[in-house]
Amino acid sequence: MKVANPIDRAMLARIKARGNGWVFSATDFLDLGSRPAVDKALSRMTADGTIRRVARGLYDVPRQHPVVGTTAPGIDQVAKAIAGKGATRLQPTGAYAANLLGLSEQVPAKIVFLTDGRSKRLQLGKATIILKQAAPRTMATAGTISGLVIQALRYLGQTHVTEDTIKRLDRRLSQDDRKQLAKDLAYAPAWIANIMRRLTAKT
Repeated sequence: MKVANPIDRAMLARIKARGNGWVFSATDFLDLGSRPAVDKALSRMTADGTIRRVARGLYDVPRQHPVVGTTAPGIDQVAKAIAGKGATRLQPTGAYAANLLGLSEQVPAKIVFLTDGRSKRLQLGKATIILKQAAPRTMATAGTISGLVIQALRYLGQTHVTEDTIKRLDRRLSQDDRKQLAKDLAYAPAWIANIMRRLTAKT
């Protein structure tokens, strides 16, 4: 596909360089041109199907699956795009964290990420993605297996975590995962720390 406009060419080159799955906004291209010029380029590329608008102000490149057709953008990628540039950290929580670990089959309509950045909310089709500002201690394990385990078990609750739950979690952990859990025991509530100790016994 030939692109005549220089800013369109430059933006497309960046989109291709970032690879499949990248969710982006106008702010990712402001070093290439003015905001109005970037907005117009995004509008042109959306109109011709090169990119798609996945939510207000957010875009990606449509991806095709041989069975299901056009796939939805990745939740984590959308959350990163909402958070914006910089060193903002994100931590999946609630039912989404449990789902990522295979401890729940529920795919929540409201997906919450803890963040050390600003609290934000975005509607993505029928799903709502929420970034909720959290305390530094809570974010100490953000982005690690420890953070995911702590948030998933907290969501399930102590009375609902069974031996089967622990076995399912155990089967998903690598040796590196177990070492990370051992490092982060101090950040977990006592009952979750006890489970983490059991899971690190194989290190």
